[in-house]
Amino acid sequence: MEMTITIKVTDKTKQEMIDFYNDLKRDKTPDYSLFQAVDGDTVVTLYTSGKAVFQGNDADLASLYWIETEKINAGTVEYTNSDNKKKEKKVETKKTYEKDYIHCTSVGSDEVGTGDYFGPIVVTASLVKLEDVEYLQSLGVCDSKKLTDEKILEIAPLIAKRIKYTSLVLSNSDYNKYHKDYNMNKVKAIMHNKVLYQLMQDKPKVDYIIVDEFAKPFTYYKYLEDSKFIQRGITFMTKAEDKNLAVAASSIISRYLFLKEYKKLESELGLSIPKGAGFEVDKVGREIVNKFGKDKLKEIAKLSFKNTERIINE
Repeated sequence: MEMTITIKVTDKTKQEMIDFYNDLKRDKTPDYSLFQAVDGDTVVTLYTSGKAVFQGNDADLASLYWIETEKINAGTVEYTNSDNKKKEKKVETKKTYEKDYIHCTSVGSDEVGTGDYFGPIVVTASLVKLEDVEYLQSLGVCDSKKLTDEKILEIAPLIAKRIKYTSLVLSNSDYNKYHKDYNMNKVKAIMHNKVLYQLMQDKPKVDYIIVDEFAKPFTYYKYLEDSKFIQRGITFMTKAEDKNLAVAASSIISRYLFLKEYKKLESELGLSIPKGAGFEVDKVGREIVNKFGKDKLKEIAKLSFKNTERIINE
């Protein structure tokens, strides 16, 4: 059932929302808004006033993440549910003390490709032991988004030889089978759970199991309610790739596999394909349709992206 939920957020949460939805933003936005984004079955609009509006079938799940975030950032949060028009104020939550997530033995997971129209979604979980930390730091292991593709191609094989990891690659043809029933965050939750559960089957002794937070724990596990095997005991944190080497290593390995698959696609098509989901991608998409037909686009692109509508219509 479609619903509308509105919350009021502080400047700190506004900036986090801008960063979070960067890859999902629409090109056109309503008046007085900072952005409008499509997240699965939910349309998210953030206004300059700090009002955030969630509209769609999953509005309750999509807004829950930011309700919890605002509780942490501001101590309280006020929101309106369109079903009963009742305003509720959440109580203040206690902040936890900062822990050392670097110098430890941990399992961490991260994904790439969710913001790219072409190229697969890749999720990796890695086990980094305390004795691996110094070596990984010497390689310059950090968030893959901060490294050049050349650097990733150089160090990813070295990381893979040193640590234990599990990766899952979801092609766009397979993604397109699910996107009408599953929003992107549910797809990510299922993939993260699979690689984490598989990596933990040998029951390694770890201090933490860490996921780069894209949904609050309640929402994350809600996405997994139909899964037979679920990895528990997870620590969720934002910008985890900057705070934990297992997550950072996973982001690099995922990016490495993504780049390899991207190269295969470019070779197959005989085209240079830009990454992301901007208008340059649209141009190449039209070229692919003209050269290979619409069925090829359905095979290699994420059809849920707005690019598809622009490419086909124009």
